[in-house]
Amino acid sequence: MTTGSTSLPPSFSLRECCLCPRQCGADRTAGPNGFCRVDDGLAIAAITLHRGEEPVLSGGRGICNVFFSHCNLGCLYCQNHQISRNTSPLPTANWSLTAAADAIAKILATGVNRLGFVSPSHMVVQMLALIDAVRQRGFRPVVVYNSNGYDRVETLRELEDRVDVYLPDYKYSDPVLAGKWSAAADYPEVAAAALGEMYRQKGNLLHLDDEGLAERGMIVRHLVLPGAMDNSLGALRFLAGELSNRLSLSLMSQYHPIGSVADLPPLNRQLLPEEYAQAAAEMERLGFVNGWMQECASAAHYNPDFRQASPFGEDPWPGD
Repeated sequence: MTTGSTSLPPSFSLRECCLCPRQCGADRTAGPNGFCRVDDGLAIAAITLHRGEEPVLSGGRGICNVFFSHCNLGCLYCQNHQISRNTSPLPTANWSLTAAADAIAKILATGVNRLGFVSPSHMVVQMLALIDAVRQRGFRPVVVYNSNGYDRVETLRELEDRVDVYLPDYKYSDPVLAGKWSAAADYPEVAAAALGEMYRQKGNLLHLDDEGLAERGMIVRHLVLPGAMDNSLGALRFLAGELSNRLSLSLMSQYHPIGSVADLPPLNRQLLPEEYAQAAAEMERLGFVNGWMQECASAAHYNPDFRQASPFGEDPWPGD
């Protein structure tokens, strides 16, 4: 892959990759390497129209999402496990920058004006190259950085003028669970610093256009996990106390156990309605008023199949 006219800071070198908090120092130009096991190419699992995001991102037309392969976390329960496992094969399609930008432009040409990058933390160099290539084709979509929250502050600082909307997770307030379930015991402190930087850049106000779609700002997601109520309560309290209860918050109930956690309680069961209700009550108690909740039945809507051309189908956001 060539980065075209993208001007990159020295810290973005893929010869000694330190893009994410792992700071492997891997030479990704020599092949799949480092924690993420991805090289310097365009490891794209899918470029697709997606109508399943929060309403201010999807609207009626949807968002063009670029799903990168592999990840800088190791979540045992990931709903995108077909593409996120670092041991899984990389896509057989060898995307060129031209082909990927053309695929994005084809979707944007239908009237979609939002471009999301999913799991971009280890693929920031490639993401910036794609943004430049799309702009060279005459499109200037709202850029959404959809990450797991395990981001490096120094990398995020370089994205301030390139990303319009941050869409991070805040998965864990509990370092024990973070280490056990996502191979990142330092997640709470690292993600807290990352979200603090995103907040510095965008603040707590989500700017909307005339159609009610996000143009600039920050939305934080928290997925309530089964049997981990203290983790969720701690996460919500961190967001309200250390950032702001004026943030736009997406409290998610869509957890669905996958085959690899079948023998790993409590991850091997669905989220109980009373567990989600307890998290929702804490969200209300803390004074969050901007954001979204989901119906507990929404788990049935989030079982992507990346062997299909449209991995998520066209289900609308199953919440309110």
